[in-house]
Amino acid sequence: MRLTEFHELIELEFGRLRAEAMLVDHVLIELDGRTGAQAVADGVDPKFVWRALCREFDVPHERR
Repeated sequence: MRLTEFHELIELEFGRLRAEAMLVDHVLIELDGRTGAQAVADGVDPKFVWRALCREFDVPHERR
């Protein structure tokens, strides 16, 4: 998944302001205790970050 697609998906699902806050503030145990932004900066595929956020926030499967 390209980074631009990742940002489009997260903003569509959660709204721009909430998405921005989630990426920098919400720690995901599944990503070794990193925020989404930290994980992406560390080279984790945005697809894995997106899926972790979807599981964490109970996004329905049809929108993942």
